[in-house]
Amino acid sequence: MPLGETAEARYGAPYWAIHRGDLQAALVETIGRRLDVTLKLGVRVEDFVAHPNGITVSARSGGHTMEERGFVLIGADGLWSAVRQRLSRPRPPRFAGRTAWRALVPVHAVAPEFRTPVIHLWLGRDAHLVHYPVKSGEAINIVVITGDHWNAHGLNAQGWSEPASRADLVPRLAARSWVPQARALVALPEAWLKWALYDRPPLRHWSKGPVALLGDAAHPTLPFLAQGAAMAIEDAAVVAHCLAQNRTDPAAALQAYCATRRGRARKVAQLAARNGTIYHLAGASGLARDIVMHGLGGERLLHRYDWIYGWRPPTASGASGA
Repeated sequence: MPLGETAEARYGAPYWAIHRGDLQAALVETIGRRLDVTLKLGVRVEDFVAHPNGITVSARSGGHTMEERGFVLIGADGLWSAVRQRLSRPRPPRFAGRTAWRALVPVHAVAPEFRTPVIHLWLGRDAHLVHYPVKSGEAINIVVITGDHWNAHGLNAQGWSEPASRADLVPRLAARSWVPQARALVALPEAWLKWALYDRPPLRHWSKGPVALLGDAAHPTLPFLAQGAAMAIEDAAVVAHCLAQNRTDPAAALQAYCATRRGRARKVAQLAARNGTIYHLAGASGLARDIVMHGLGGERLLHRYDWIYGWRPPTASGASGA
């Protein structure tokens, strides 16, 4: 699909791939320039109570319990959200039958054709491979997602990752199904990290009184569309707008935020899950997929994603992308 200058001309902004640490660094730098934001690390929310004057949050930092008071609580605490658990008593996440393997390699270690600012996506039998430059082109991020039963029972579910090795991964990409260039790239890193992928059904209601959920806490999105973090950033823009528009009634503002975001977030999550099936097809089904994609071509494939990349944050008049 043509991105780069094409995406910038088409959507009014470039298509960016960014290392999570660099994004966090940019956010921390912004916080440092604002006197009305306080960042506290290593604090875990354990409970909260809404009352007529706002909300009280009980949290733990190290071995100490602390309380914070405010007007609104936004639970942006991910798939295993403690705020979601307290807000709706949901069923636990379900294993998605996939494992994500991730590694970084220096840019000089990869073939020259893989150093350009292009996102490469390789589709194979019950697996796919994505790689692209990060860290201002100094490193290549490599992600492989495979069908798997590892951690299906959630033994390490809430951990961020678990160390893995090249010997664990390479045999999963059989030579008969993968071209040598892809296998050679995957063989470069010795050390990998792996995550078990989990999913949750969408919530009907994301807010209750002065409490709301954001990002994966509200609508987990599997990584087959590269939109999970983007959806959380969109959520943040909309919830900030809604709260600014209705400062006297936070509960109503949060209801408006949820109503604005629910349909789009559900549609993105559904398409991501569908892509997960399409990417891992093999045999006759995989051949049919390849023929369709080749027939559509890059321009028409991009057009199918216009509704995602063309989104606009809400304006003062209240308009926003669908």
